[in-house]
Formats: sequence, structure tokens, C-alpha cells
Amino acid sequence: MDTLTTLTDFFTQPLQFAFVQRALLVAVVAGLVCAVLSCWMTLMGWSLMGDAVSHAVLPGVVLSFVLGAPFAVGALAFGAGSVALIGTVNRTSRVKEDAVIGVVFTAMFALGLVLISRVPTQTDLSHILFGNVLGVSDTDIAQILTLATLVLALIWYKHRDLTLYAFDPTHAHALGLHPRRLETLLLGLLAVTVVVALQAVGIILVVAMVITPGATAYLLTDRFEHMLAISAAIATSAAALGVLTSFHLNISTGGTIVLAQAGAFALAYLLSPRHGLLARRRRRTRPAHT
Repeated sequence: MDTLTTLTDFFTQPLQFAFVQRALLVAVVAGLVCAVLSCWMTLMGWSLMGDAVSHAVLPGVVLSFVLGAPFAVGALAFGAGSVALIGTVNRTSRVKEDAVIGVVFTAMFALGLVLISRVPTQTDLSHILFGNVLGVSDTDIAQILTLATLVLALIWYKHRDLTLYAFDPTHAHALGLHPRRLETLLLGLLAVTVVVALQAVGIILVVAMVITPGATAYLLTDRFEHMLAISAAIATSAAALGVLTSFHLNISTGGTIVLAQAGAFALAYLLSPRHGLLARRRRRTRPAHT
């Protein structure tokens, strides 16, 4: 009975506070959007691109604070601009894409750090680096819900084209689709998704939100539809668990959310029935039938 009471209190006690309710809403919505997009990021091997966009938005966020504009405006501008810059340099030079991505995102992140060092007030900007989901305002929530709805609506509308492009760009082109446009759409959605997740975990950890759920689901299923559902379930569960645990232990909320996702990945890596480490070892050691 004591154990049941303790478990019940773990979930119900934090929800008595309005700021926890708001944090839970933002974290779950951000986790859901990131989880859906992460499936395409995983299939296409765009982990480094996700890292690039998440870091490249920092200068835009800082400038938005300086100018008194919504941080989403600056973040989207610099995120989209960085994607365009990466594509331009990649097409007009002999440097490979991964090297171009590394140069651009580190340069943009460094620019953001330099701008932060010149801004008198550091508090809000440190929240952008490390997340401040427990301090979201009504304006932040409205902005996050609007952007999340936009991303999910576009993915729902174009999911068949995007899925075909992820699995076979050549076949997609043969069917009359435009791979370059679909790539641009995915990168734009990535930039918006990064903005959605900023309040939950901050710029430094947002790449984990965009990659880990999809990578975990990829270990657990071979069907893309199931991958989307599993990824969403993992991300939203980790978001809720992270918010509640961070409340009880008084630790970083963004870090706790990402650690919960990493824990799910570790379990899938070890215990996945078909693709887990233990299952593969059993298959290798199983004696051959004569």
C-alpha cells in the first residue's frame, strides 16, 4: 500500500502546480513533434544535419532577444539560412557535405556565443542554451503549439511523398516527385521543430530529441508506420517522466528528458527481439540444424 501511495504521489503531487502542468504540456508536445520527424532523420542519415540546424539557430535567438522580437523569428531565419548556406557551399565546392555541415554549424554556434558575451543580460539566453521548460509563458505555449501544429499538419499532408523520398529518391523522381523540393521541405520542418524543442531542452540537447526516439524505434520494428508510433510513444513518455523526475529531484529538466530517451535507446539496443545485441548474439551462438 505504501509503495502504491508513493507511486501515486510521484505523478499527482507535481501536477498540483500550474508551472509543472505547463512544463508537461510543452515537453510532451515538443517530444511528439521531434519524435515524428526523427523517423525521417534516422532513415536518411541526417543526424549531423540535425545537430547543425540545432546549433545554427543560436545567433538568431540572441538577436531576437536584443531586438525584442519573438525568438522563433530569429531562430527560423538562421536555421533556414544555414541550411541554404550548407547546400550552396556543397554544390559549388569540392568539399564534402559532412565537412561543410561541420564548418557552418560550428561557425554559427560560435557567432551565437560571441553575441551572448556582448549582451548585458545573460539569464534568458542561458535558458536558450540549456532549456527553461519550467518557466514557459502563455506566449511561449501559444507559439510552441502553433509551430507544432504546422509541422504535424505538413508531415501528415506530405508523409507518403516524404517516406518514398527517404527510402528511394530515384524512384520518387521517376514518379514525378521533386526530390530537391522534398529535401527542402524536410530541412524546413527540421528548423521549425528545433524551435519547438528549444524551450524544453535548450539548443545543446535538442539534437537528442530529434534523433534518439527515431533511432530507438528503428531498433524495434521494420515497418515505418510502427516506427512512427513507437517513436512518438517513447518521446512523450520520456518527456513526462523527465518533467516529473526533475521536479522531485530538483535537477535539470531537459537533461532528465534526454537521459530518459537515452535509457530507452539502451534497452532497445540490448533487448530488441530482432535487432538487439542479445538477440543477435543468441542467433550467432545457436547450433546449426543438420
